[in-house]
Amino acid sequence: MSKSADFKLVKPRNTVEIHLPDDRVISGVRGKLVEEFLRVLPEWQNSPIVGAIVNGDLRELTYPVNMDARVQPVTMSDPDGALIYRRSLVFLLETAFQSLFAPARLTVDHSVASGGYFCQIIGRPPLTHAELETLKARMWELVQANHPLIREVVSLAEAVDYFQKMKMSDKVRLLKYRQKDSLVLYRLEGFRDYHHGYMVPSTGYLRWFDVLPIVQEGFVLQFPRRNAPKDLQPMPEYPKLLNTFRQAGRWLERLGVENVGSLNDTIANGSIREIVLVAEALHEQQIANIARQVADRSLIAPIVLIAGPSSSGKTTTSKRLAVQLLALGISPLPIEMDNYFVDRERTPRDEHGKYDFERLEALDTALLGDHLRRLTEGEEVQLPRYDFKTGKSGPGELARLGKDQLVILEGIHGLNPNLLPNIPPDQTFRIYVSCLTQLNLDRYNRISTTDSRLLRRIVRDARDRGYSAQTTISRWESVRLGEKRHIFPYQENADEMFNSALVYELAALKPVVEPLLRQVPFGSPEHIEAKRLLTFLEWFLPLDRELIPDNSLLREFVGGSILKDFRLWKKSQD
Repeated sequence: MSKSADFKLVKPRNTVEIHLPDDRVISGVRGKLVEEFLRVLPEWQNSPIVGAIVNGDLRELTYPVNMDARVQPVTMSDPDGALIYRRSLVFLLETAFQSLFAPARLTVDHSVASGGYFCQIIGRPPLTHAELETLKARMWELVQANHPLIREVVSLAEAVDYFQKMKMSDKVRLLKYRQKDSLVLYRLEGFRDYHHGYMVPSTGYLRWFDVLPIVQEGFVLQFPRRNAPKDLQPMPEYPKLLNTFRQAGRWLERLGVENVGSLNDTIANGSIREIVLVAEALHEQQIANIARQVADRSLIAPIVLIAGPSSSGKTTTSKRLAVQLLALGISPLPIEMDNYFVDRERTPRDEHGKYDFERLEALDTALLGDHLRRLTEGEEVQLPRYDFKTGKSGPGELARLGKDQLVILEGIHGLNPNLLPNIPPDQTFRIYVSCLTQLNLDRYNRISTTDSRLLRRIVRDARDRGYSAQTTISRWESVRLGEKRHIFPYQENADEMFNSALVYELAALKPVVEPLLRQVPFGSPEHIEAKRLLTFLEWFLPLDRELIPDNSLLREFVGGSILKDFRLWKKSQD
């Protein structure tokens, strides 16, 4: 045991050290910003660093380092870094727009597949090509000037007063339910606003962007994807997805709930019951419309393919579609795509040497295509059954299509044209299911569709699989990578898109998911994400789960679905 003489009080050093994950150490003057420490790294020029994790907490680069610390740089290739960059870019756009086109209003509506946000103008016609060029030039002017994005903590009363003077009613409505008595605002060239999350230190960081017109609509604020943080990808056309988002916007207008502040109003004044019922009726109406299209084409297209990303609600959508088809006199024959996995030794591996069950090559597509062809020709087929424990495929049940039957096949590859290369596309009806929310905190603070799906999955994993929120979050990045590779590139192949988002769902998920998120231990990599989601959920008033109808798609995640034991049954064959 050490003697007390081995220890003594000393004056603080003038320098401190930060320890990087790869064991490098940077020494610098105490109190300097973490940005100044990290600028000495050789990779600073190659991999844009936009934030840092300091002793387990996400920090802005303007965070002062007052003691020795463990620091992990956050780049634009990291999930948190991408959010910091995109959020800051929106503030740059907002400031430039305000200086040029006020009192017209700008809204940032939803993301686009190639990396960008779809934006619209309220109070005047869409910007012309010349006006968009002027807007982009103004943004570049601010970038080249390298103005600081100044963080200010103000009282809630001061923030409300400012937003009232600026006629930003969506912000005023949102702040009405804020529990804290202060708010962080950011200032750029005298213009101030609230943005949910951290920012880069200055406009000079925001060098990679573009502003692209969308015909007769609005424009796209384009930014780099995480896998290529300095490159802008070509902008593909996405008319079907854009139309689905438009429909979501019309639904919100019909409901009178266009942002979280107005949703909170309906919960506070007791009118949320009507909102829930109408939102569910809109879902049922859309599924009924899809069912009628399927029925009308069933003679020439007896194969229904359903695809969508994780936690989009594909299972409940399939069952509700089956109910509607049965009402139309059509009995669905369900076929599980997972039963067509190849034997384990033939399963492809990923770059880490692990089995990659999400690759198309993990399926015996030739056998699947042969079975579907024979079924549609009226033959009896011996379906396979895959044993996940042994990794082997064996014989399953016998199946034959009756005259009033069609096949429903659900799986991530349902829209991939290489799934069934020998079956003509016009013999299939393809449905894309995804949670495409249009509800945002306000005009500039989006609610990510990815966040909505992650919260759904955390709740379902905890209830059905016993997984902790930490486990679900730790796997989410891998899940998303699979979606980007195998689902999103083919979404425009769909004949119909079903938007599974419900305007009230985050308020309903809040009381269920918050206790799960609070259990994620501090210091773990997942804690930062859990903390971000908890902070985001603070903006919502909670909704009693009992108000969710028992046939709602949301019941697939929170439990209590009347459809849980409903099977897409086959009509018995005599």
